[in-house]
Amino acid sequence: MSSSNLQSKRRRKRSDCLGDGGDERDEKPMVAKTRGLKEIITSLLLLEEQEKQEREEYEREEEESKSHLEANHKKRTRVMWEFFSTAQHHQSAAEQIDGARKQKGRANTRTAAAAIAAAAAAAEQEVDSGSSRTEKTAQRRLWVKNRSTAWWDECNSADFPDEEFKKAFRMGKDTFEMICSELSSAVARENTMLRDAVPVKQRVAVCIWRLATGEPLRLVSKKFGLGISTCHKLVLEVCTAIKTVLMPKYLQWPDETKITSNKHEFEMISGIPDVVGSMYTTHIPIIAPKISVASYFNKRHTERNQRTSYSITVQGVVDPKGVFNDVCIGWPGSMPDDEVLEKSALSQRANGGLLNGVWIVGSSGFPLMDWVLVPYSQQHLTWTQHAFNEKVAEIQKAAKDAFARLKGRWCCLQKRTEVKLQDLPVVLGACCVLHNICEIRNEEMDPELAIELIDDVTVPEVLLRSTTARISRDNIAHNLLHHNHAGTSFLS
Repeated sequence: MSSSNLQSKRRRKRSDCLGDGGDERDEKPMVAKTRGLKEIITSLLLLEEQEKQEREEYEREEEESKSHLEANHKKRTRVMWEFFSTAQHHQSAAEQIDGARKQKGRANTRTAAAAIAAAAAAAEQEVDSGSSRTEKTAQRRLWVKNRSTAWWDECNSADFPDEEFKKAFRMGKDTFEMICSELSSAVARENTMLRDAVPVKQRVAVCIWRLATGEPLRLVSKKFGLGISTCHKLVLEVCTAIKTVLMPKYLQWPDETKITSNKHEFEMISGIPDVVGSMYTTHIPIIAPKISVASYFNKRHTERNQRTSYSITVQGVVDPKGVFNDVCIGWPGSMPDDEVLEKSALSQRANGGLLNGVWIVGSSGFPLMDWVLVPYSQQHLTWTQHAFNEKVAEIQKAAKDAFARLKGRWCCLQKRTEVKLQDLPVVLGACCVLHNICEIRNEEMDPELAIELIDDVTVPEVLLRSTTARISRDNIAHNLLHHNHAGTSFLS
């Protein structure tokens, strides 16, 4: 064998040996790469599976949300269709009623025209007075609805017992006749071709009975045989006439002679000199107004009665007999007594110097002023202060009892009224005037009508408005005890 062949054989063997060693060295890296690739593939499969599950859950939630929205839409659509159907039904009914009313109106018009034509023809044929009266009566029947006036006719008869009349109208026949006579020129109306005017007595009776009972207008209408709107109109007309005609005569600040008499009587009651009046403020319930509701809200009445209350105030000053000499009506129920006093004509009169040297006695809801005398309101009082408060309470009783009789006699003041807020001052003023007339004419009130008057008193933020008044009150209290005018009931 030649040397070249031997060399080539050796080279092949060497290459084979080298080749086997390289395979062994490359085998381990390949295994590691395969394992890593499997792990990557497994991770990708897991991620893909997780993504698939999330996508399926999202699609399921979307489907549920869509179903819920569709259900709500169907429900709303059904409700809207029901409302639309109901509205169409009501509209159809209203159109039918309106059509029937128009047909009835046209029929009535034709009937009225025919009747008027017949009456005119009869008037042409008959010229005597009897035929004229028949024509007027026929015309009135076209316009006036027949209502029973039996109850009022019975009350208005001469044989009707005075006691029963007094129960119905809170006054005797003589007082009622006097009021009718005074108001005759202001409330009388003339007859027309179409109807006779309501007589003066019946007009006044409608108003007084409404104020006395507080009954709704439909019952007033039934009692007097008049329309509801007519009764409402009569009440306001008569109340306005009372304010215009009777108030200047029966509810005015007293003259010098009367002031001297009031001083003497109050001093006989209490031993306190120079007192010309007793002052009190009460609340009249009303329906919640449409404007300024919060200002008419009565917090104290609401808390005590456990029901929402609205009211207006009536401040009054009375003489020893309980006759009103001054009234201030209509301020909102949320306003405390001292603010009502500041806004009243009485305060303006005092600021003008007309109350210098005299006292008006009020409750602890008023401040102590040069002309307003109030009780001591601190917690710990001396015997002298206790005695003074007792005497002040005796004067205050005149005003409180007067307001109790006012509300007891005129029951419309005890309940929420149908009268509009802007008309209430006129109505309440009329009640005060009628109260004075009854008191002056000694019309005793039925004991069954007596009520317990409850009005919360709020102590004003500034109790003392005058140092001079404080000294004067201390001197009055000292003199009462020193001259044995003060009682000792506070010790018992």
